[in-house]
Amino acid sequence: MKKINIAIDGFSACGKSTTAKRVATALGYVYIDSGAMYRAVTLYLLDKEVDVLNQKKVVEHLDDIEIDFNLNKNSNVCETYLNGVNVEDKIRTFRVASKVSYVSTFKEVREKLVAWQRQMSLKKGVVMDGRDIGTVVLPHADIKFFMTADIEVRSERRKIELERSGKKLSLEEIKTNLQERDRIDTTRSESPLRKAAEAIEIDTTHLTFDQQVQKVIDLAEGLIHED
Repeated sequence: MKKINIAIDGFSACGKSTTAKRVATALGYVYIDSGAMYRAVTLYLLDKEVDVLNQKKVVEHLDDIEIDFNLNKNSNVCETYLNGVNVEDKIRTFRVASKVSYVSTFKEVREKLVAWQRQMSLKKGVVMDGRDIGTVVLPHADIKFFMTADIEVRSERRKIELERSGKKLSLEEIKTNLQERDRIDTTRSESPLRKAAEAIEIDTTHLTFDQQVQKVIDLAEGLIHED
């Protein structure tokens, strides 16, 4: 059976990462969370009290950062490691989420992480999600998806996600943050968020999680088993 690479792009809080994880598990593929890599870089900079808006200062620290994904055998989920330390929970905080879009605008940061991501995909059998996977990181991915959803629905989903990790923010705060991230992601000069011409768009506003996952799996399997 042939293996393919699957690219999933889209806006924040559309279910990209959770969908990509489930799809990878269902297909027996490797899941690469590109967003987690940018979050890990951001976490490192914040912990070092580096001004994340200062490109020169940010770039000075890039060689001190190593990011890996290791499988948690208990949960069967790949978790993010920053310089050998599991930071999966720390990178999901609002503290990091509110700054990561700024860090990801810098050319040097993107070049370094894109090189890592491409290297990880060489053997195929990869599901990777982010904002520029289908357009920049894996332009030759076998199948590409672009996920979107109504901003109100996205805000509600992010609120639930944050509450599960013990963080309580108002819906308005979350909505404002998502809108700002959208603005930065779609207007940055380096690899802006946009739908690849051949990407299949999935609007998750009225889909359950299981429905959006199954949609991706069905389309991917159709390609995998294609003669």
